[in-house]
Amino acid sequence: MTTRALFAIAAAIIATPSMLSPQATTQDHRPRARELGIHPGIYDPGPNNAITDVSGVHVGQVTIVKADNVRTGVTAVLPHPGNIFQDKVAGAVSVYNAFGKLVGSTQVTELGQIETPIVLSNTLSVWDAAAAVASWTLAQPGNHDVRSVNPVVGETNDGWLNDIRGFHVKSEDVTRALREARSGPVEEGAVGAGEGTIAFGWKGGIGTSSRHLPEKEGGFMVGVLVQANFGGRLTIAGVPVWKELHPSGSLSRSFDSSSRNQADGSCMIIVATDAPLDARQLRRLGARAFLGMARAGSTGSNGSGDFAIAFSATNRIAFAATRGPALSLIGDDALSPLFEAVADATEEAIDNALLKAQTVRGRDGHVAEAIPIERLRELLSAAARSSSH
Repeated sequence: MTTRALFAIAAAIIATPSMLSPQATTQDHRPRARELGIHPGIYDPGPNNAITDVSGVHVGQVTIVKADNVRTGVTAVLPHPGNIFQDKVAGAVSVYNAFGKLVGSTQVTELGQIETPIVLSNTLSVWDAAAAVASWTLAQPGNHDVRSVNPVVGETNDGWLNDIRGFHVKSEDVTRALREARSGPVEEGAVGAGEGTIAFGWKGGIGTSSRHLPEKEGGFMVGVLVQANFGGRLTIAGVPVWKELHPSGSLSRSFDSSSRNQADGSCMIIVATDAPLDARQLRRLGARAFLGMARAGSTGSNGSGDFAIAFSATNRIAFAATRGPALSLIGDDALSPLFEAVADATEEAIDNALLKAQTVRGRDGHVAEAIPIERLRELLSAAARSSSH
């Protein structure tokens, strides 16, 4: 962590004394990373600091909470609000560790195109969700003669908090998430496909962030959304939080300081950009998102299923076109700022997923605690003071 970054955190803590009150960090308000002075990298975010800052991208979420044992949901990302099958986007899949299920990935890899919304849910619901996405796509105006569709559906396993064997994600939940998808701010934390997830022993969830490159570097936007459900040794803004801060509840046995941290779990990462990239370039862009995971403390364990799905909202491919489109592309030498932006945005999205998540009690009384904001603030402030000496 640079001295400049630590000074920024210290300044943010000093400049926002109202956030030090107990009322400010209750379940009613949990801050995003930037409210704590955490802002990875040098580039500014977009207006919402969300994947929806990429023009045309919409997000819809349905959270499913029933009785004591159901804690799951659906998160849908639409590359644009039109008929995605008829107006496909250039896309690619990058894999960090493939212990997971990503329905539709082989066709995306083969053709370099994404023709449906991207939906996230839990491990055992991917096939039901894929069927729902296929049905929704076939029902879109103009698709009455379509005989094949490639739904893209990813997952993480929320079975510790959720009755995952109950198959509680239904077709109508997926359809509702697609129907209600909107631009603008994106809800984070224990919501949608992040309702039942856990990250680094704390309550995880959905997180998002964006970066806007300056005009001299293309002026492009990069947005990231994560479904954080993985482990490792939590590091925030370069500070080894895992050394001092541990969950005290029913997950603590796996994450105490005297034992090896459990690193299994998964992270789904969706990367959107308005930069005119082709599938090869998008695969490279998606691969850099995993640098953000690594900065957060992941080592990509054997049991971790980590995928990045990247698409360009700018480069469209019309269905049944007799000739391929003349895609506009930037040169490879211009990719480096985008690589930096996606790594920074992924790191911040993971931070946001943790910070915004509230404590959740789920299946069999299992509890995933929200990371304590005031204690985290103290650790970050102490690191800033130590660096200044």
